[in-house]
Amino acid sequence: MTGTGDMGMTGRALPLRRWLATAGCCLAASMAALNAAHADDFTLRGSIEPEIRAFTQAASSPRQTDSDLSIAGEITGKYFWDSGNQSLVFTPFGRLDQRDSRRNHWDLREARYARVMGDWEFRAGFDKVFWGVTEAVHLVDVVNQTDLLEDPIKQEARLGQPMVRLRTTQSFGTLDAFILPWFRERTFAGPNGRPALDIPVDPSLTRYESSRQQRHVDGAIRYSNHFGDIDLGLAYFQGTNREPILTPALSKDGDLVLAPFYAQMKQASLDVQATKGAWLYKFEGYWRRELGREYEAATGGIEYTFYGILGTDNDLGLVAEYALDSRGMTARNPYQNDGFLALRWTANDAASTSFLGGAVMDASTGALGLRFKGERRLGDDYRLSLEAYFFGNVPRSDPVYSVADDDYVQLRIARYF
Repeated sequence: MTGTGDMGMTGRALPLRRWLATAGCCLAASMAALNAAHADDFTLRGSIEPEIRAFTQAASSPRQTDSDLSIAGEITGKYFWDSGNQSLVFTPFGRLDQRDSRRNHWDLREARYARVMGDWEFRAGFDKVFWGVTEAVHLVDVVNQTDLLEDPIKQEARLGQPMVRLRTTQSFGTLDAFILPWFRERTFAGPNGRPALDIPVDPSLTRYESSRQQRHVDGAIRYSNHFGDIDLGLAYFQGTNREPILTPALSKDGDLVLAPFYAQMKQASLDVQATKGAWLYKFEGYWRRELGREYEAATGGIEYTFYGILGTDNDLGLVAEYALDSRGMTARNPYQNDGFLALRWTANDAASTSFLGGAVMDASTGALGLRFKGERRLGDDYRLSLEAYFFGNVPRSDPVYSVADDDYVQLRIARYF
């Protein structure tokens, strides 16, 4: 039941020299593909994105600081041939961080081959899949592993997942089947990183329920369809749970750490979205069996949009959601009895200006979380993004207590080419 962990393309810290060498190889491979392909069949796009985080509270560890600088880069190369029926997509991503050595990481978000054959599509390689419809939390999204180094609070960034995928679209709907031959471990901040758990996670102590560890072959199947104004998704997943159980342990140096344990699970899920004029009705939920125990979780809500407010091109949306987990306060998911209220503003201008601000309140503990995100394009090649996360009234019994002193504001300026 013990494992050494993924020593390949995870968010785990890589030596800077190795990271740069790998990133250089990825770029060289992309340029080689560009030279080998016809201009009409190949596109190459990328971005460089400096980032600064400023924390508004004192750090809980003397190894942490109140600010952090980093820079990220991503390149996407797409090559199509056979009248567009065959394609290759290659998207390496990497980040260099001033403080956290684990955040000096790289990943293949995509590296896949695809072939379309009439109503069928075959894909193989590293790919990303998204399931879910709600805003606050995506409970049913279980194919790709979460990249906590990139999105530690909202947890929407995903690592690329090795997979074989077969899709068919018929009169009765769309069926997707997945074979997932290799497991990706969740990424965690290092001792110098922030936001981070008060007790650091030691990936070298990772254990698995399956004796095959990361080589356990997972599988999933999903049915989706449109019924008038209703979008429906039904899915079943069986394999290694992407969310680890963190248990206290001692590191090789005798320090108290958290050791990840990845259990096997079975999950049946449903997600539904209904569009009725200016109203959106959303729901997603699952049933799971893990370590001999069954439990359920669900989230849902409504969104209403006021179009053209005050005679302008601006739209204003009101979002209200609620999340419930049958495990209660023992849940690893912090959304066990939580309400979410938010405002979404879209300017509908040439700069694609938008803003989302909301609050999450735990009905059991009274803990409050505030999140804000605004985006705007600057000319044709730049994008400005400002995010902020704040916590208040968080008791020790709440699952987010360990990061409640890590309020921060984050600024990113992306340059696209």
